[in-house]
Amino acid sequence: MTPTLEEVSMSVTQADIDLYAELTNDFNPLHVDPEFAAATPMGGTIAHGTLSVNLIWQSLARTVGATALERFDLDIRFLKPLYAGGVITAGGTLLADVPGRYEVWVRDAAGTTLIAGEVTLANAGSPPVTH
Repeated sequence: MTPTLEEVSMSVTQADIDLYAELTNDFNPLHVDPEFAAATPMGGTIAHGTLSVNLIWQSLARTVGATALERFDLDIRFLKPLYAGGVITAGGTLLADVPGRYEVWVRDAAGTTLIAGEVTLANAGSPPVTH
């Protein structure tokens, strides 16, 4: 198995968050209403957590192949919010204790970990997805 996952990055704008809200039918004002969100402890709009998790899947698919993602266990924690206008990167490292187990993360441009956890692949070994 590959010892590190290919890192995948993206910038997240308010337009991206609004589009994601439409796709998921999740119009929580914390995500889509800048005025409302500014008056909360968050201080501004934040991206949906699953928007960030998508980058973990992209990182895994590019590294181990889409077929390897057909069966897996995922255990992650959302540690910090992703604010509109942020840039995030997902990646991970193969752990030695269980075959196919990776420590995974999503970090912002400053290196702060927003999401952390582990994924265990039950079907590792298919060819990577090419773009």
